[in-house]
Amino acid sequence: MEGSLALYMLIFLGAALVMVPLVRRLGLSSVVGYILGGVIIGPFVLKLVGRETDNIMHATEFGVVMLLFIVGLELEPRKFWSMRKRILGLGLSQVLLTVGLLLGIFLLAGWKLNQALAISLCLSLSSTAIVLQMLQEKNLFKTTAGEASFATLLFQDIAVIPILAVLPLIARYEIKEDNEIQVLIQRLPEWMQAGTVILGIAFLILLGRYVFVPFLRYVSKSGMSELLTASSLFLVIGVSELMVAIGLSPALGAFLAGVMLANSEFRHELEAQIDPFKGLLLAVFFVSVGATINFSTILADPLFIFTTVLLVMAVKLLVLYGVGKFFKIEKIQNIFYAFALSQVGEFAFVLLNYSQKLYLISPTLNSQMMAVTAITMLITPLLLLSYDRYIAPKFNSEHISEPLFDIMDNPVSEKKVIIVGFGHFGSTVGRLLRASKVSATVLDHDSERIKLLRSYGFKVFYGDATRMPILRAAGIENAEILVLCLDDTESNRYIADMVREHYPKLKIFVRAKNRLDAYHYINQGIDNVYRETLGTAVDMAIDVLSETGMRKYAARRLGKRFATIDKSSLRKIAREYGRGEDLFFTTRETIQREEALLSYDNLNFNTHDWMDQDEDEVRNDP
Repeated sequence: MEGSLALYMLIFLGAALVMVPLVRRLGLSSVVGYILGGVIIGPFVLKLVGRETDNIMHATEFGVVMLLFIVGLELEPRKFWSMRKRILGLGLSQVLLTVGLLLGIFLLAGWKLNQALAISLCLSLSSTAIVLQMLQEKNLFKTTAGEASFATLLFQDIAVIPILAVLPLIARYEIKEDNEIQVLIQRLPEWMQAGTVILGIAFLILLGRYVFVPFLRYVSKSGMSELLTASSLFLVIGVSELMVAIGLSPALGAFLAGVMLANSEFRHELEAQIDPFKGLLLAVFFVSVGATINFSTILADPLFIFTTVLLVMAVKLLVLYGVGKFFKIEKIQNIFYAFALSQVGEFAFVLLNYSQKLYLISPTLNSQMMAVTAITMLITPLLLLSYDRYIAPKFNSEHISEPLFDIMDNPVSEKKVIIVGFGHFGSTVGRLLRASKVSATVLDHDSERIKLLRSYGFKVFYGDATRMPILRAAGIENAEILVLCLDDTESNRYIADMVREHYPKLKIFVRAKNRLDAYHYINQGIDNVYRETLGTAVDMAIDVLSETGMRKYAARRLGKRFATIDKSSLRKIAREYGRGEDLFFTTRETIQREEALLSYDNLNFNTHDWMDQDEDEVRNDP
């Protein structure tokens, strides 16, 4: 089928929109839906797409880059450094053992040494996109199995670089100056190549600290969200191209850039800006994987294809389980770890095509190995489904719950608190919480204020909290308390209504400018409303009473009772306010309301012995 790129994207997205909800209703992973959708629209079923699928798949591999950037944002440098032993131990062991076993099997099957070694290297890697997507869907990043999977995948992404360097040596093939896969590092003498990679990573670290953050602060001052979106994409694409130029994996470069920005105030903003693009590109990538499955190749030699699929997955399962056992991963989590990484990864598509260009493998074998790769990707979600339904229940552990690290850095026993707005009002709340050793994640929209507060140790992030992606990035799904302290009344109202709709069980504490704001919140079911003018005005009245000769104790007691009565009247009048009255009142109506309040005060002060009455009783007055 011939058509424009936009038409192909329309077809790919349509396939995803139809298939993913269907497979999700069946309890399967969304990845299965994407791949099945690709199979249906592919050149061997409906024939809606053809050879251009490969180009689209390579273009949408950028979704993997964005995914690793977001993962890097959630992993601070000190946590990344603490994982170094697992990254090296798990990753290196898995790759070497998998290559060794596959190489031996292929040699016993009569393959040539260079061909067997090249295929073994290509098939030893697992799918970063599929595994991280499933870990994200199942919320398993914080588990031991999630950590082990992530550490292994990270090493595999690093291993792509030496594999690309080794393949030409295996083929005894000299890369020419005009070869399209040549990168800057390959033009240098061999003794300089390792140093170039180290310098490239060091340069990226310096960029993250001294260029990226000041650049984002400069852009944020414009107040235009579209510029922040553009700057987020600019950073990810720029870092990826820089890594390609020095011979590193673009996904690895994006991950390192994310780690460098994990401590910055723009962490949640960047995640929210990148996430929609990441999700869209990954969806199209998985659909294109399904569309590239060559059924003609499979039908030509199904025994070889499916035998290779079973062989590769069996070897990887065996190796992964053995490595996990050696590193003392709990049995149930070790099974999940082995199942999750048993497929062949998306980098195999790149490495196999590279091997063909080096004349290491024939076009037919390349097509067969491509089919093997795609089939293993399709089988993995089914393996994990069987794990959830049949294996995990036997261990009485349907949900892996051992924590690895808490992204929000809060103690396990502490309720997770998000404060929106850190101006004069919000900073008072935040300072008191901090003084009480209660950690909170703070969102604010003033980059200069954030820079100042972070220098004093506050955990403040840049972000527009009226956008749900920002709140999700800040951890609203796991939070128990939301404190709204913005100066802008409309923004507070908008956030409160939005959060009440999506997270009705979340406890909200909100700042109200005046009684009218308070009426709105109370009628929306928010009980914890704090008028910023009440406390200050009452404090002033207490001082005035004291100055007129009243004892300070009596004045404070009177002020406390007045505030209690005022809160009671607030809830009573709020019920009337909720009966379709307009938000805005004329001067006459405002005076009438003040008269009603004064009458209410007079009634309560004259009919109760307020000096002796218990405060809790007054609070419950009708």
